[in-house]
Amino acid sequence: MRPLSLGVLCCSLLLSVQAFYSSSDDVVELTPSNFNKEVIQSDSLWLVEFYAPWCGHCQSLTADWKKAATALKGIVKVGAVDADQHKSLGGQYGVRGFPTIKIFGANKNKPDDYQGGRSGQAIVDGAMSALRSLVKDRMSGKAGSSGYSKQQGGGGGSKQDVVELTDDNFDKLVLEGDDVWLVEFFAPWCGHCKNLEPEWAAAASAVREQTKGKVRLGAVDATVHQAVSGRYGIRGFPTIKIFRKGEEPEDYQGGRSRGDIIERALDLFSDNASPPELVEILGEDSLKKTCEDSQLCIIGVLPHILDTGAAGRKGYMEVMMKMAEKYKKKMWGWLWTEAGAQMELESSLGIGGFGYPAMAAINTRKMKFALLRGSFSETGIHEFLRELSVGRGSTATLGGGNMPKIHSVEPWDGKDGQLPVEEDYDLSDVDLDDDFDKDEL
Repeated sequence: MRPLSLGVLCCSLLLSVQAFYSSSDDVVELTPSNFNKEVIQSDSLWLVEFYAPWCGHCQSLTADWKKAATALKGIVKVGAVDADQHKSLGGQYGVRGFPTIKIFGANKNKPDDYQGGRSGQAIVDGAMSALRSLVKDRMSGKAGSSGYSKQQGGGGGSKQDVVELTDDNFDKLVLEGDDVWLVEFFAPWCGHCKNLEPEWAAAASAVREQTKGKVRLGAVDATVHQAVSGRYGIRGFPTIKIFRKGEEPEDYQGGRSRGDIIERALDLFSDNASPPELVEILGEDSLKKTCEDSQLCIIGVLPHILDTGAAGRKGYMEVMMKMAEKYKKKMWGWLWTEAGAQMELESSLGIGGFGYPAMAAINTRKMKFALLRGSFSETGIHEFLRELSVGRGSTATLGGGNMPKIHSVEPWDGKDGQLPVEEDYDLSDVDLDDDFDKDEL
């Protein structure tokens, strides 16, 4: 037998790493070409894993995902997306870490995050719970068989989320507003425009939700509204242009699938978004408000003000704000607290033994956290967050699986700390013992 060449061996190893699922498994491999037909247009409940071949946690999940798919065969569909290869699909559903599991139930355009355990049994239990909820909703008339409404285009998005732009409203809405716009110039008779319509509608709904309305999708019938179309030299259909306040419009160069459109819209949102605010934890509301809409919350525990003074504290905060700017596309929440102000939180995170300043990243949905083990510096924090952003790094369950008690505290006034003032005692009326040697005073 001829020995394998090094090139063949490397290729074989690469394929063995990437081939998570095969045709012999009960896991359906999903791609942009089959996702709409298999999942979106299906009446079935779907559990879909978004993974990356290099992700260690994804590799560990594979066996249990296959077991769950076999157990649920004919009851719940189980699929998997290589989101490293098919970034448009991951971007479409806001996937920012691996593995991410989504439940596609009644409304296929708005899947739910899977919050359960990662064992085969836990996955099956989670799927059955979601299935019972779906059936209950259908019995009560709350959900249709596939989550579509009469106002939705064929691809699961609402046409109402696409803003109809005209010669009369274009300048006010697009040019004078603060939002970023993707505008499609179309002609009703254009076949390519008709093919784009459901993708544009689906993308409009997803983008509106994920950017909280800061990026909007519009459409201009160029055969009717010729003034605005002529202004921008529209000669072919569909033509898509990007409008940002105070800038010249640019041609959209991306793909025409909803995933491609959403991915570009989220990039535009991130590019134009301000860095997140660094919020002091003053009570339960401040933590909840910052973390509830974020995949991760980054919490810095800074030394007591008497240990660093205002200048030292501001230096640590500046490091955190630079990292918030660097990672603003992740749309994480950023918080800080003074050492000792939130002892239950510190205890749940196991921070006490590492000294201050300290940092933790918390996923409040999964009640998981990771601790910064390196230096509290731009380099150390960047390395810590980079590992987390690609699904690596060591995580643990937050103490007890619940958020600890958060105390209400007064906000820092930005000044140096002051030692407690000692009381002055008046000793003038104190009788000294006659035997006391006054010469010793």
